[in-house]
Amino acid sequence: MSSNPVAETVASLMPRAKEELTELVAFKSVADFGQFPKSESEGAARWIADALLAEGFQDVALLDTPDGTQSVYGYLPGPEGAKTVLLYAHYDVQPPLDEAGWTTPPFELTERDGRWYGRGAADCKGGVIMHLLALRALRANGGVPVHVKVIAEGSEEQGTGGLERYAEQHPDLLAADAIVIGDAGNFRVGLPTVTTTLRGMTLVRIGIDTLEGNLHSGQFGGAAPDALAALIRVLDSLRSADGSTTVDGLTGGSAWEGLRYDEERFRKDAKVIDGVELIGSGSVADRLWGRPAVTVLGIDCPPVVGATPSVQASARALISLRVPPGVEAAEATKLLQAHLEAHTPWGARVRTEQIGQGQAFRADSSGPAYTAMAEAMAVAYPGEEMQYAGQGGSIPLCNTLASLYPQAEILLIGLSEPEAQIHALDESVSPEELERLSVAEALFLRNYAAG
Repeated sequence: MSSNPVAETVASLMPRAKEELTELVAFKSVADFGQFPKSESEGAARWIADALLAEGFQDVALLDTPDGTQSVYGYLPGPEGAKTVLLYAHYDVQPPLDEAGWTTPPFELTERDGRWYGRGAADCKGGVIMHLLALRALRANGGVPVHVKVIAEGSEEQGTGGLERYAEQHPDLLAADAIVIGDAGNFRVGLPTVTTTLRGMTLVRIGIDTLEGNLHSGQFGGAAPDALAALIRVLDSLRSADGSTTVDGLTGGSAWEGLRYDEERFRKDAKVIDGVELIGSGSVADRLWGRPAVTVLGIDCPPVVGATPSVQASARALISLRVPPGVEAAEATKLLQAHLEAHTPWGARVRTEQIGQGQAFRADSSGPAYTAMAEAMAVAYPGEEMQYAGQGGSIPLCNTLASLYPQAEILLIGLSEPEAQIHALDESVSPEELERLSVAEALFLRNYAAG
C-alpha cells in the first residue's frame, strides 16, 4: 500500500486524525437529553461543521430535525458534470453504560494495545474522521473528482427518525448518484467488507395485569393468578426448544447466500461461555442475517434484593424483534402483538404497544459503485477481496434514502468490526482499519468518477 500516493498521504495524516477523534470523542453526544446535556451534542455538531468549512465545503448548515436534534450538512463541489456522492456518518453515541466498568474513561480517547478506546470511536465518530481523511488525501493528490455531500446525523442511536423526516421534507438535499454509509464494519479486522443487507426491527412493550394489587404468597399463592408467571409463560412462547424464534405466522426468513460465519469464530466474537450452546438452527449467517430474532430487552418486576413474599399483580416487558429483508416491519409488529395476546394464559389482561419500528434493507450490489469499491478495497487491503456480509442491526435511514433516490447505489462500510465492541463497555477502533478504509474510500471516489 505504501507505493500509492493516496495511501502515503493518509498515513501521514493519522496523527492528526487521532487528535481530531480525541476532540470529537470528548463530546458526550448522547441524544437523550434527560441523560446528557443537549449542549454536548450541539458542541459535536459545531465541531463537524467547522471541520467541513475548513475543508472548503459550501452550504454548511446545522439542520434542526423534527426530533429536536441537529444533523450537519455540507456540499463540496467537484468538476463540472461530475457524479455526486453522499457520505454519511452519525456523531451521536450510545450511553457509556457503567462508566466505572470502563478500563479508561469513555469520553477520553485512550490508546491501549494498538487500539483507540472511547465511546463512539468506531460507532460512528470514527466514520466522520474516515470521510475527512479520504477527502484530504484526494485534495493532496490532484483533487476530489466528484461532487461530495456530507451528512452527519445527530440521533441515529435513539432511532427517533429526525433525519429521515427531514430528508422526506427536503427531498433534493441528499440526492446523489451513490451513497456511502460509514456506519457498518468489516467482518473482521483486515477483511474488507461491504454490508448488503440489514435486518429491520420492531419494539413492542407488553403489560399483564391479573389482580387489583399484590397479595401475600402464603395466603393466596397457588390459586391467585400471578402476573409475573403469566408474563414468563408468554415470553417463553417466543422461542422453540432450540432457541429459534417462534412468532405465530412469521415466516422463518431464508438461507444466507454470501459470506460464511464460522461457528467457532462466532463463539469467540460473541464471547460465549465454554459449554453454553448457541441457539437456533441453520448456519450462523442464516441466524444473524437471514432470519427473524426475538430478544427480551427488559422486564419490570421486583428486584431480588428487597423482594417480598408476594403474588405479583402486574408485570411488563420490552421485546425487540429483528426481521430480515422481505419481511415488512409493520406486518411483523402485528404478528408479534397478536402472538403475545394469544399466548397470555389464564384470561389475564394483556396490553401491547409498539414503541419503535424500522424496515429491513437490501442493497443492489450489481452496479458500477460496487465495482469501484471492490477495486479500491483490493488496493487498500493487498491480497484481500471485498466480501459481502449482512448485519443483524437496523439503519432505518437506508430505506428512506433508497425510496427517495431509487437510482442511487448504497454501500455500507465502516469501522465497527467485532473487536470494536460497539454499544458495550470499552468500545474501541483499530487505527489500521481507519487508515485502510480511508484509503479505500478515497480510491473508491476516484474509481467511481472515472467509471
